Amino acid sequence: MKLLYIKRRTKTEKHYSAKMGILTTKVTSIKKYMVGIPLKTIHSYRRTYYGQVKASQDCNLFI
Repeated sequence: MKLLYIKRRTKTEKHYSAKMGILTTKVTSIKKYMVGIPLKTIHSYRRTYYGQVKASQDCNLFI
């Protein structure tokens, strides 16, 4: 069993953009784990409709 490992997980989230309105996008987050316990999120990104990769902080989270 590994002590430290990195895991990538994709989930759908709703975001709000001023130009496009409400978006439902797939957000991928890369997390660092230690013995199965998540330590921190290293990076979080999403793909746009046109295939570009953007950081998740570009859009506001829609609740």
